[in-house]
Amino acid sequence: MRNTLAIAKKELNNYFVSPVAYVVTAAFLVLCGLLFSLSLNFYREASMRSIFYNMPIILVLLSPALTMRLLAEETRSGTIELLLTAPVQDWEVVLGKFLGALGLLLTMLALTLLYVVILLAYGNPDRGPLLSGYLGIILLGGVTLSIGVLTSSLTQNQIVAAILAFVGLLVLWLSGGVGNFFGGSALGSIFSYLDLTQHYNDFANGLIDSSNVLYYLSLIVACLFLASKSLETRRWS
Repeated sequence: MRNTLAIAKKELNNYFVSPVAYVVTAAFLVLCGLLFSLSLNFYREASMRSIFYNMPIILVLLSPALTMRLLAEETRSGTIELLLTAPVQDWEVVLGKFLGALGLLLTMLALTLLYVVILLAYGNPDRGPLLSGYLGIILLGGVTLSIGVLTSSLTQNQIVAAILAFVGLLVLWLSGGVGNFFGGSALGSIFSYLDLTQHYNDFANGLIDSSNVLYYLSLIVACLFLASKSLETRRWS
């Protein structure tokens, strides 16, 4: 675990010495700020539902930029070989990279707590949906980042990694519509279950369902497992 935390710390530090973290964070805060302003000015709601409801598309657009370089750049530059020959397990590398990206996402989310402070100071928001909404974002963000880690492990080209991650996330985001197209068939049920937003909407509405939590955690574990296997093939190639 010590190796994992060391890699995560190094990765988080790397974000803040490159413009990527600042550009993505700025874009994230601008989008969230616009949605929060719309909620207050047009809907007259003391809530963050506008942000929570639109978070899936925000993460689908921004997460690939956060993860595209994690393993792809290491492969391109050749430093992955040094990392793999060090006394560290493949899963520790993958998990450390993932936790570094998750740390940046949590930092970005922490900045949005200003909106919560404003709501508590000038209104009386329902605290339940706020807590469940943030939990949903963290779980959803974990999935989008783990998919990015997986695609970054498959190529040495950052742009290709970002495109693969975006396509994968887009497929999961649209799978609910595909499931509706196939109706009540078994294939339709599978696509509907894979729908990224279907499992997220309950969190945005203030509901925490263990099946939704399990769905996101399972996807995260599966993607990180496949990424570690991808690294393992590099070790023996």
